[in-house]
Amino acid sequence: MGSKWRKAKLALGLNMCLYVPKTLEDSPAVAPSGGRFSDAVSLSPTTPHRNSDCHVDMPTTPTPSSSGLRLPKHSSKSSKSTCAICLMTMKPGQGHAIFTAECSHSFHFNCITSNVKHGNQICPVCRAKWKEIPFQSPLTDISHPRSRNGHVRWPQDDAWMTVVRRLPPPRLDTNRNISTLFQVVEPGVFDDDEVVDHQPIGSQRSSSTDVANHHSAEAIEVKTWPEISAVSKSASHNNFAVLVHLKAPHAVGLLQSGVNQSEMPATGHNSRAPVDLVTVLDVSGSMAGTKLALLKRAMGFVIQNLGPADRLSVIAFSSTARRLFPLRRMSDTGKQEALQAVNSLSSNGGTNIAEALKKSAKIMTDRKWKNPVSSIILLSDGQDTYTVNSPSGATTQINYQSLLPVCMQRNAASGLHIPVHAFGFGADHDAVSMHSISETSGGTFSFIEAESVIQDAFAQCIGGLLSVVVQELNVEVECVHPVLRLSSIKSGSYNANLTSDNRRGTVKVGDLYADEERDFLVMIDIPADRSSNYMTLVKVKCTYKDPISKDLVTLDHASDVKIERPDTIGQLVVSMEVDKQRNRLQSAEAMAEARAAAENGDLTAAVSVLEHCRKQLSETASAQARDKLCLALDAELKEMQERMANRRVYETSGRAYVLSGLSSHSWQRATARGDSTDSTSLIQAYQTPSMVDMVSRSQTMYLGSPAPRPPLRPVRSFPARPQPRFWKSMG
Repeated sequence: MGSKWRKAKLALGLNMCLYVPKTLEDSPAVAPSGGRFSDAVSLSPTTPHRNSDCHVDMPTTPTPSSSGLRLPKHSSKSSKSTCAICLMTMKPGQGHAIFTAECSHSFHFNCITSNVKHGNQICPVCRAKWKEIPFQSPLTDISHPRSRNGHVRWPQDDAWMTVVRRLPPPRLDTNRNISTLFQVVEPGVFDDDEVVDHQPIGSQRSSSTDVANHHSAEAIEVKTWPEISAVSKSASHNNFAVLVHLKAPHAVGLLQSGVNQSEMPATGHNSRAPVDLVTVLDVSGSMAGTKLALLKRAMGFVIQNLGPADRLSVIAFSSTARRLFPLRRMSDTGKQEALQAVNSLSSNGGTNIAEALKKSAKIMTDRKWKNPVSSIILLSDGQDTYTVNSPSGATTQINYQSLLPVCMQRNAASGLHIPVHAFGFGADHDAVSMHSISETSGGTFSFIEAESVIQDAFAQCIGGLLSVVVQELNVEVECVHPVLRLSSIKSGSYNANLTSDNRRGTVKVGDLYADEERDFLVMIDIPADRSSNYMTLVKVKCTYKDPISKDLVTLDHASDVKIERPDTIGQLVVSMEVDKQRNRLQSAEAMAEARAAAENGDLTAAVSVLEHCRKQLSETASAQARDKLCLALDAELKEMQERMANRRVYETSGRAYVLSGLSSHSWQRATARGDSTDSTSLIQAYQTPSMVDMVSRSQTMYLGSPAPRPPLRPVRSFPARPQPRFWKSMG
């Protein structure tokens, strides 16, 4: 049974035992057999020897497959008597038709037609390309259960059991479309999404006693700090900084130790908001081999961690884009169908990001039903060769926003407001276009430098998406004293507006993940005033929507800011909290300035800008107090300097690293940068507990065992360098 289970995992692409070759420094470059091994993480299609701890000994032929993990060629059963897809015997008279391909390999007819409908037109055993393709009508397919689902006895104690367990025989449902899930011809309108649970109708609430009692555990925390505590009556102070700090509520019960988010209820007390997620995956020719194998594994992790109320649709794109399946709930059946579709992917062709995003927008706009949270994940390792086609080094201005449908842009009148979280994979992706797509839609841009951390990067992203506790958050700041005026609001990428009289300002924040924090600096012009010994500067008001109940919550007078106005003042201590946020904003501005210089070809000036910022940072009160945020900023600026050492390094990894950092700081949200999503790494200043939890699950999932999986050696596009000493000491 154990041998059959290992084969089944290989067939579904769930084999997570990875052969990790040693580096050139600690092992011979040539294998005993004379074959040279790659430094890439290898997902071998052969069956290497495993010891009791599931460590993998040397495989014979570590050759990745671009269209799925191949079954072992050596088997105790003859390929003529065993179906290589479902691993069951093929004997006449058992009620299953048998298909023999032109390459002489045989399969159950139901198994191979399902494989073909997923896009595979090559033999799963010998990889021969077929000229004659088996076909099965949709009605026949849905009327007869697939043999691979009906007979394989999956282990009941395995962590993947809920994903690949044996399904009950399908029943014809008059309310469900008869056509197969993986349609060859896409419909003109994507209104075939699976129904969601009806959500309770929301009501409007305010910050009354009832709200405080009923929703006390769910209220946003608001704190404010003035930069100094007093301004003399005779003095004026322009651009006086007031820090507005917001913290989203903790998702009670959502992330308790050992609790899987996919097992949490979709509604009710201590539940989370279900998600509509569309993943847009690059399967162009450059994704062949290990990249595609690791992408499939990462998608397997995403699918496993979605709950039965969450809905998923997958788009695969190369020269064209196709929807693998419509928005489907991730029930046990939905998970298995999604896994089968993802595992069927093969790589070829060019890169057409624009068409893929257009199709993802169509899924979101055409859907009949809607979950409270909606998002799109885009991954690509190349450059759009269809919509954006500019020769390298060209000076013509490229409109990268043309890659994103207008309806998905943040400021569009459609009000779609669905963020695209973009992941640039490897050294050859177009970081500028990916950053532009994410920035324009309200999403984040992550740079996956090491192939081996793609699953951890996805895990961090969905850890946030599966913990949304606040939606449509608006923050309003209003001057209290009649002589005061607002000069600006430092809000990063969030839209901030001031009224014509500069007495009131608003910031559109949008969604917040559980425990997520936001900091905005409100700049006020304070004139001389002798009317009182103190002055109330501003009051803060918050309005937002509860994503589960749909209730509108208003927090009036969430926080009022006061300062003293004495006749004379001595030496004042600057608020440490305000100082930290000024350092963050100053560092982000330096990153943007350095990037502009680098794009203009002046790397020396770019490095100088970053060095000057580091010097200024070191002289601030918070940095001298060894504040963790300031140490993180200094480490990040230093890393950027090293990635601007020369043009080759900047083009290979520096640009993407800087843009990912800018994305993180402008949204105050965690992104994957380089090869690290480690929560002990100081650059992960915005990671939430739900993100840390999900990344930890990704890093410890090793064939369903709680034991950590062997460390993956990253495939770097940038040479490895020692990290700053204090980077690890501040975890």
